[in-house]
Amino acid sequence: MKPLQILDRYFVPFISEAAISSRIKDLASQITSDYEGKNPVFIGILNGSFMFCSDLLRLVNIPCEISFMKCSSYEGTSSTGVVKQLFGLNQDIKGRHIVLIEDIIDTGFTMEFILKEISKQEPASIKICTLLFKPEALKAPIQADYIGFETENKFLLGYGLDYDGYGRNLPEIYVELE
Repeated sequence: MKPLQILDRYFVPFISEAAISSRIKDLASQITSDYEGKNPVFIGILNGSFMFCSDLLRLVNIPCEISFMKCSSYEGTSSTGVVKQLFGLNQDIKGRHIVLIEDIIDTGFTMEFILKEISKQEPASIKICTLLFKPEALKAPIQADYIGFETENKFLLGYGLDYDGYGRNLPEIYVELE
């Protein structure tokens, strides 16, 4: 298969659309069971989680609400280490069960920032659901509760993940060609 070119970089398939779909069904089933009777608030972390969030929540079969936060710490292919909250929640979450939905956790700095901000609002509980987790890249003390796939510390693209804004619309996940 010919590598996919996005701007000045090349990528090859890494996780298929079918594998993503299968894993999301498993995660949704587990979350549905864990949150039965709890009416959680799911908070999608934009922009990257939009596809994962949408596909996951269509399969979660309990009463729930959804909201979004937008944070950023990336420029190009690497984390700047500085997290900027661009916009946040517009609802009261005090005493509510929160499930944060993230596309990828690598350094953990963004999630660490989000956890501090969410905790200030005194929710009943906070859990993290991430499609991708890179344990080798982790620099903050983050523990995800629901993990789609653990991956090596390589640059990934597609299914919400981007390279300078491009590639989010791809239905599968690609890895940068080395």
